[in-house]
Amino acid sequence: MRGDATDMPASPARSSLLILILFGLLALPARAQYGSASHTVTITVAEINQLQVIGGAVSMTIDGAGVPAGQDQMTATNQLTSLGWGTNAGSRKITVATNLAAQLFALKLLAVNPTVGTAAPEVTLSTLASDLLLNIGRSLGSCQLRYTGVALASQGMGTDSHTITFTIQAQ
Repeated sequence: MRGDATDMPASPARSSLLILILFGLLALPARAQYGSASHTVTITVAEINQLQVIGGAVSMTIDGAGVPAGQDQMTATNQLTSLGWGTNAGSRKITVATNLAAQLFALKLLAVNPTVGTAAPEVTLSTLASDLLLNIGRSLGSCQLRYTGVALASQGMGTDSHTITFTIQAQ
């Protein structure tokens, strides 16, 4: 026997102390479960501008019905489509343009009964964007679209096919 502690028989008090230490060590991971942690969550909302034309393609025929004899100007009107929009940006307007540069006949457009904003006066469409609705701001809204085709009898016959583009932009 060398006389060190490892050679000594275990006493009941020493055994109890070792058991307490072992249970204490085993309990440490359980205590770590009650700690805390944190992280950062960032939400970024981008500018959202959505437009939808409701009602499909528009077709108008000027056939002379209802045109007084001797009058050069003839028109046809269609108000069966509408425009819906949503934007989360302030100070916005909606503009409109056609892709048809060499038009035979004039095509006019008016926003009717907008739920938000102010309708601009009726515009004759061209390839340059024209104001259709002003002061729409942050909104969800809609309006009816009233198209008017204008032809002069002196222009003869023909067909114009337009692709109309609506744009939400800064006012």
